[in-house]
Amino acid sequence: MTPEAQAFLVFIAGMIVLMGAGLQMALALMLVGAAMAWTLGFWDTQLLAQNMVAGVDSFPLLAVPFFVLAGELMNAGGISRRIIEMAQAWVGHIRGGLGYVAIGAAVLMASMSGSALADTAALATILLPMMRQQGYPMNTSAGLIASGGIIAPIIPPSMPFIIYGVTTNTSISALFMSGIVPGLVMGLGLILAWRWVLRDLVLPAGEALLFPERIKHTVRAFWALLMPIIIIGGMRSGVFTPTEAAVVAAFYALFVALFVHRELRVTQIPQVLTNAARTTAVVMFLCAGAQVASYMITLADLPSVLTGWLGGLVDSPRLLMAVMMIVLVLIGTALDLTPTILILAPVMLPIAVKAGIDPVYFGLMFILNGAIGLITPPVGTVLNVVAGVGRLSMHQVIKGVNPFLVTYLAILSLFVVFPQIVTVPLAWLR
Repeated sequence: MTPEAQAFLVFIAGMIVLMGAGLQMALALMLVGAAMAWTLGFWDTQLLAQNMVAGVDSFPLLAVPFFVLAGELMNAGGISRRIIEMAQAWVGHIRGGLGYVAIGAAVLMASMSGSALADTAALATILLPMMRQQGYPMNTSAGLIASGGIIAPIIPPSMPFIIYGVTTNTSISALFMSGIVPGLVMGLGLILAWRWVLRDLVLPAGEALLFPERIKHTVRAFWALLMPIIIIGGMRSGVFTPTEAAVVAAFYALFVALFVHRELRVTQIPQVLTNAARTTAVVMFLCAGAQVASYMITLADLPSVLTGWLGGLVDSPRLLMAVMMIVLVLIGTALDLTPTILILAPVMLPIAVKAGIDPVYFGLMFILNGAIGLITPPVGTVLNVVAGVGRLSMHQVIKGVNPFLVTYLAILSLFVVFPQIVTVPLAWLR
């Protein structure tokens, strides 16, 4: 057996054993990378250390801590709550209206934070108690909120797009633009799925607010609605890069929270910074560990090995996409989104490019697939967030998310069969 084949077996077996043992993902990636280096005859502690530093020494990755900070400031400063209140003012009176509120608020908040976990936590904290009080079934409500939360990795600004762009050397601005239409399609899909679920539910219709009251709530949310316009408009017009957009978003959220809404006290800022730093540390440690494994994957030429296995599909791009999407769906049941990007994106992208698939379109599909994995049992990170906030069992949340999970898989299949849904709007936006 060649050293490359041995390294491949070490990678697969090592990840399965270490993940099964419950080892932290970043440490598992570092240990597997070190084992591959030993197998390939490249063992050098200095080389491993250099790769760890290289994994986080990236200007575009600076966007991650700033977008995380922006999300924390939005939640602490009342920006997220005003978005939800505005959505409730317009559609809260419809039968099952809180479900539509959750979907609308999820789409709007996705255009500001880019974090599925942050958006889901904010939506669940505010809406689940209201849904429980009005007699909504908790399993379905939790499933809907979890499904709405994963729109955040698709609509810009998206932290997974940033990590994917850095990992694969793909234009982050182009990835951002590619997510606008698919994100809206996901929101529409949730609306249709919620309407289908409502057939079997007996829910009261709320009292409609007068038009002046609706306008009042919309005006209250004005500063929040201005945020995605500034971020996306600034990047689209070339005023600032995605990294600079993250800085703008953080300072804008700080300004609004402190001086406009005045719901954030100066004494709360250290806690907000601490929360953002903890989240950032997890992401950056993953990037450092993944770079070690990624470097060894490159040395072992694993992309060529995988290309040999899938070589017969290179002449059929749609079939190749379908096969890779099925593989990613299965992997998503056990692996979180960020490790999936760091481990598999550098391996799969060269195969897609060889088949003539647009790299930005493939990046969108990769992230969409990974986002769906966030609500796919048994791991389902977002499902855990909703279960924790709503004090529900995982079984309840998994049962409630099924209709929306099926909807997302149908949308994923639609994008595979008709890539023009993504590529045509992308060409115009670019």
